[in-house]
Amino acid sequence: MGSLSQLLGVVSLLGFVGFLAGVGLVVVNASQGRPVRGGVMMALFGIIVGLLFTVMSQGIIIVQPQETAVLFNVLSGDLQDPPLRAGTHIVVPVLQEATIYPIEQQQYTMSGIPNEGAVQGNDAVRARTVDGQEIFLDITVIYAIDPAKVNIIHQSWQNRYENDFIRPTVRGIVREEASNFRAEEIYGERRSELEDNIQTTMKARMTEQGLQLTDLLIRDVTFSDEFTRSIEQKLIADQEAQQAAFKVQQAQQEAEQRRVQAQGERDAAIAIAEGEARSIVLKAAAEAEGLRLVSEQIAANPSLIQYQYIQNLSDNVNVALAPTNSPFLFDFASLADPNADFVAPAVPEVQLNEVGSGDTDGTNALGTTGEGGGN
Repeated sequence: MGSLSQLLGVVSLLGFVGFLAGVGLVVVNASQGRPVRGGVMMALFGIIVGLLFTVMSQGIIIVQPQETAVLFNVLSGDLQDPPLRAGTHIVVPVLQEATIYPIEQQQYTMSGIPNEGAVQGNDAVRARTVDGQEIFLDITVIYAIDPAKVNIIHQSWQNRYENDFIRPTVRGIVREEASNFRAEEIYGERRSELEDNIQTTMKARMTEQGLQLTDLLIRDVTFSDEFTRSIEQKLIADQEAQQAAFKVQQAQQEAEQRRVQAQGERDAAIAIAEGEARSIVLKAAAEAEGLRLVSEQIAANPSLIQYQYIQNLSDNVNVALAPTNSPFLFDFASLADPNADFVAPAVPEVQLNEVGSGDTDGTNALGTTGEGGGN
């Protein structure tokens, strides 16, 4: 009951010891014919102290912070409401009885592993799914007594609430909820849904009985060997199918990459060919235009051929000897006497930076920039 109750118990014991000593002293003095008053006083004092402190030690209740106490009135048969909380309380011995309950967090485990749960041996919850598969679930319930409803616990269960309420209720709810699922669903992603359903139902039941559910954990689920093998085979088949699909997808992607690459190379080759063709056409057009202009100039002034010939002679040629009876290379008379009716054909204007720098008198390599004139 605490250190104070222990101290009062020690004083009570000393009182009873004094009572026995007084009785002994009375017997000794009486046998020797001496007065017995001292021994009688000692015995009376000892018995009074022993009884008084015994009653006091039983009438003091010390409730720890993690506890609460139910106080029962023997005469009326009622329970005090609210219950006694942490602290030191005085009760009337014999007329009032106090029962201490823990309100700290507690757990109750049912496991298939020996020496792990509250019950020795295989204590896992056995259930059957909707498709007839047998499963075993390891369950842990974390809970606490509601301090405000501890009187309900005292009236309904006393200290039997774990074995008589929590254990059978959890096992019944687990079996009921598991029957709504297929074994494959519990094996897979719906296991958490099963756990939530069990916890929701169990929380409502415990609240009615004065208990607070903190958490309910499905620690492990064990399936039959036959079902486990079938699941493993199915998983292997699914993995192989996924690998095959991945390979097909990879092959398709590689084929698409090759197609895109080939199309790019084809487009590049077409672009190069088109560029070369355009270059050839432009070059041919330029040469044709140049030949056309030369032909027009020569047709307008035939002597231009002789002029170009002279211009293209080597710089080292100073004197040319020719036999007297050989025909003339050039008709100098015609050069000296140009055709008075000659009119040079029009030549398109060309920028100097495109063709080349012209002469100082305004002519360029192809002709004059303005109207042509005679010699």
